[in-house]
Amino acid sequence: MIKKILFIFSVSFLLMSCGSTRNTTTSRRSKPVKKEIKKSKNKPSLSDKIVWTAVTYKGVPYRYGGTNKNGMDCSGLIHTSFKKRNVALPRTSREMYTKGYRIPLRAVRRGDLLFFTTAKKKGRVNHVGLVTSAKRGDIKFIHSTSSRGVIVTSLNEPYWKRAFITAKRVLDE
Repeated sequence: MIKKILFIFSVSFLLMSCGSTRNTTTSRRSKPVKKEIKKSKNKPSLSDKIVWTAVTYKGVPYRYGGTNKNGMDCSGLIHTSFKKRNVALPRTSREMYTKGYRIPLRAVRRGDLLFFTTAKKKGRVNHVGLVTSAKRGDIKFIHSTSSRGVIVTSLNEPYWKRAFITAKRVLDE
């Protein structure tokens, strides 16, 4: 009697395991499910790419006329970041100032340029920065300073607020 019960139990166990194997086999034979790859709607813009390029120079020391990782000045940083993304921009901040069109600060966005006068002779452009973000009135920009090299700064800092002349858009995206 025990042998019969063990036999029935063994056969039942095999049938259940075969049943699950059969379903697995069937699912293997069915058509593969095509996974739909979602394309990001947030494809990086040219402005994003230029900013990303500029940020790779963060921490590089200041060097007058510099355009590489050994040292950069403010316009060298901007010129090089645009150039690496195949966008022609003049080499000096004064020449950059002649490009693009003025925009109000409330309309500033990533990739726009900010122009400053840091010399004793006010009103003459001699410094430029690239907007990295503009959120809720806090505009951050990357630039190269003679004292700290390539850094990201807030336009809300008193020194930069006083030195600010205008913002310009050079990329239309």
